[in-house]
Amino acid sequence: MKGYINLFDFTQKVDYKTEILAGLTVAMTMMPESLSFAILAGFPPLVGLYAAFIMGLVTSIFGGRPALISGGAGATVIVLIALMKSHGIDYVFAAVALAGVLQILVGVFKFGKFIRLVPQPVMYGFVNGLAVIIFMAQLEQFKTVVNGESTWLSGTPLAVMAGLVLLTIAIIILLPKVTKAVPPSLVAIVVVFLIVLGFNIDTKTVRDIASVSGGFPPFHIPQVPLDLSTLTIIFPYALIMASVGLTEGLLTLNLVDELTATKGNGDRECIAQGSANILNGFFFGMGGCPMIAQTLVNLSAGARARLSGIIASLTILLIVLVGAPVIERVPMAALTGVMIMVAIGTFEWVSFRIINKMPKQDVFVGMLVAVITIYLHNLALAVLIGVLISALVFAWESAKRIRVLPSIDAQGVKQYKVYGPLFFGSVTAFNDAFDILTDPHEVIIDFSESRVADMSGIEALNKLTERYHKGGKKIHLKYLSPDCRKLLTKATDVIDVNIIDDPTYQVAV
Repeated sequence: MKGYINLFDFTQKVDYKTEILAGLTVAMTMMPESLSFAILAGFPPLVGLYAAFIMGLVTSIFGGRPALISGGAGATVIVLIALMKSHGIDYVFAAVALAGVLQILVGVFKFGKFIRLVPQPVMYGFVNGLAVIIFMAQLEQFKTVVNGESTWLSGTPLAVMAGLVLLTIAIIILLPKVTKAVPPSLVAIVVVFLIVLGFNIDTKTVRDIASVSGGFPPFHIPQVPLDLSTLTIIFPYALIMASVGLTEGLLTLNLVDELTATKGNGDRECIAQGSANILNGFFFGMGGCPMIAQTLVNLSAGARARLSGIIASLTILLIVLVGAPVIERVPMAALTGVMIMVAIGTFEWVSFRIINKMPKQDVFVGMLVAVITIYLHNLALAVLIGVLISALVFAWESAKRIRVLPSIDAQGVKQYKVYGPLFFGSVTAFNDAFDILTDPHEVIIDFSESRVADMSGIEALNKLTERYHKGGKKIHLKYLSPDCRKLLTKATDVIDVNIIDDPTYQVAV
């Protein structure tokens, strides 16, 4: 059944059956993850489900692109663990709300565009690291608690768990070869659930993680003092949470753009994510951001519209209200199998095929980002380090490209023609190219193939001017583009040079 859906300025054709089934599948995979992270952080279990509902509903309706799934993500929750232990859950809610305000400001001032500065090797490292994290998290389901200690399953429980996981994986792989009418992940969950129920198989279920029964998210004003000391406590956590959420969210948005060959709106996603986090802070939610694993589950199920995310979030609320007795009996093996397949699908296997064609520095950056993502679980830090290293490598390579070629024209005036940008990385090579002692009284520097890029370039010209001045000589600059001349005009207190006007010089914009 297909038709048209119009949700707040986004009109598109929708396959209702596919969207509804995909939303149900997403809800099944999101619930145990949100519960697990809530418990890990020391929150009441329902705080995770409320976050999944609020984040999912708000961002699905108002977010920057269809098919993107948000919820109570571990990437943002991990940031708040220390605050929970030191000051309690009300300070956490206050920090989540403040993080939402910061995210809205990023969207309003259109800072989301800076995600373009993330190079492809960093994207590879981010995605591959996240795939490994998703896979490793599933191994925890093969453990049990004995005398307060976590130990690996063995014997029959291990065989049952492994068999059900393999059955889930087999269904997901083989079913699309038979029919694509229903999402294979949802079919796998239902089949394994019925097998466990019908044969009364003793295995771990959702109930073993936590109870999912409750009511509507209650309105709750964080009970914290409204003073500067509170702001001092929560602001660092809010800032880090906002940064992590936006980084993971915008990178996930870019990934979905590539997979669907469509274009999302990063600034709109920032505003929607921030609004959802503010609501989380006042409605008993732990906050969150877009979830790459659930987004890929959604896409693999065929969803391409906003409806699937709305269905997923409403399903989670419905389960909390009335469906808990059934959902708590769903085997964890089925959900584990689904998430393992998500991890395999998330990994950028193409990065292995092209690794011998990539520059060594790009390979290093990609591997470093993946390692930081895996071992520190800090996606924002991993991406930031990757971007900084890539920028430094680019600056170094650009610095090596500068050349200064001397020549003498028909009038006996010495000219230096500069090739490449003059910036902080190339000023040393630039300064070493001039022979002040033997140069004539007047020297012209030709910038037709170069540009002054920053304050370091201005300072280099200033020092060069002083050196020529001490030698009783003068330099002229020629063929400066308008942006360079504007930069030098602002620096008249620092540098005194004569700029030669050339009416025939054309600047390419």
